[in-house]
Amino acid sequence: MNINEYQKLAMTTLNPKLSQKEILINGVMGLCGEAGEVIDHVKKHLAQGHELDKEKMIKELGDVAWYLAETAYALDVELEEVFVKNIEKLKKRYPEGFDESRSIQRNKDENPSEN
Repeated sequence: MNINEYQKLAMTTLNPKLSQKEILINGVMGLCGEAGEVIDHVKKHLAQGHELDKEKMIKELGDVAWYLAETAYALDVELEEVFVKNIEKLKKRYPEGFDESRSIQRNKDENPSEN
């Protein structure tokens, strides 16, 4: 399955009563909520002595993917376009791969008042 097929299949479970605006709102709220669930598993692992449950993490990441697909759908964009544009941005930012000094300089350039 490719990413656009995933998006199409995932959106078969979208509430058909929602307006485009409601789909967008639900998508971004869902992304925030599910990302919170992912970080909660990591917090419990790092700060509370729990084993990191890979299967739970996979399920939560799947929920993140669903809400990402919904948000892109609300914008009338295929997920592949989102992914391609992100890679283009990253290639411009780090043409040779991640570079710590470029990251530090980028942060200074984007937030001059914090220097």
